[in-house]
Amino acid sequence: MDYQRGILSELSSILEAAVDDKRLARNPMRAKSVRWPKSPRERRDAWPIATALRVRDAINPRNRIAVVVGLGCGLRQGEVFGLSPEDIDYERGALHVRRQVQAIHGRLYLALPKGKKVRTVDMPLSVAEELKRHIEAFPPVEVELPWGKPEGERKKLSLLLTTRFGNAVAVNTWNTYTWKPALAQAGVIPPRAEGAKAWQWAAAPKDGFHVLRHTYASIMLEAGESVVTLARWLGHSSPAITLGYYAHFMPEAGSKGRGTIDGLLGERGERHASRNSPDSPQRR
Repeated sequence: MDYQRGILSELSSILEAAVDDKRLARNPMRAKSVRWPKSPRERRDAWPIATALRVRDAINPRNRIAVVVGLGCGLRQGEVFGLSPEDIDYERGALHVRRQVQAIHGRLYLALPKGKKVRTVDMPLSVAEELKRHIEAFPPVEVELPWGKPEGERKKLSLLLTTRFGNAVAVNTWNTYTWKPALAQAGVIPPRAEGAKAWQWAAAPKDGFHVLRHTYASIMLEAGESVVTLARWLGHSSPAITLGYYAHFMPEAGSKGRGTIDGLLGERGERHASRNSPDSPQRR
């Protein structure tokens, strides 16, 4: 199944390039009639919280907020780069996820979040305080980017996280020059070999920014947060998707129900039932 999806994905990329070159009006692989093989539901692996905090403290101060928001609110990487100060609701303790920064052939543009759905996520007080400190140290910059596609209508927007030159953040550049050096400094991946090119890091896909989202999910579920609520915060289309990815982060699943049944049917439950029986002396 993965092999089939890989072939179709490669074909779709070729056709997308043809659309960009105006040789095709649209990509036929995106048509509703095209049935892609379903991808297998893989379990997601999280970092220990100590590892996530080491990376947060190793990354340079301008970009620390990306780790804080990814870990503290579960946002995807492009959604973090698309955050605007107007998306922060300090009074309600919420972040409004309204857009993401994407790129095609290095050309940046703004788009709706994955699934074309905006959402509101819970914002812990610790994240809110970090956001205030970041805005004070690195004031938001207004940038102008196309909307929907590289050739789309340009839109001006104040972004929370920009480069030191005041530009929107490009994912690939950020991963190479910001994220992976921080991973190496935190001991997650080995240092870059002497004489290696800037992009030659010994990092696996599991070390990508998305691991912060998995870590966030693991923290929420292990703390007993509702799967329905977490699915809404993550932007999943249904709680079933959240469970399929993250059920292994629920080690106590079943124990609460077991305890309730034991309380009802066990010795304590029998004593409770006896006291409440119509024939009980306490009820006469």
